[in-house]
Amino acid sequence: MLKKFKFHTMNKAELIAKLADDAGITKTQANAALDSFTEAVTKTLKGGGKVTLVGFGTFSVSKRAARNGRNPQTGAVIKIKAKKVAKFKAGKELSAKL
Repeated sequence: MLKKFKFHTMNKAELIAKLADDAGITKTQANAALDSFTEAVTKTLKGGGKVTLVGFGTFSVSKRAARNGRNPQTGAVIKIKAKKVAKFKAGKELSAKL
């Protein structure tokens, strides 16, 4: 069972242990399930889609435009390339629990 800390960050090993315990499966099976989930989400996002888990949230891709930034050491202007970033928006039920 996980100990509750005020600002606890759960790592992958702790998540796998929790999934295995809750589902009554081995840690190896839980690891395979988690890897499959992350692979499916990644593949869907790479293809331009989004993944919605009702009550939990939505994973999607957001485009960041190219922009100018500054080197904090020198103050020189640098160009930051446009890129795609993964985004997560919490669902209504998850937001209500927080």
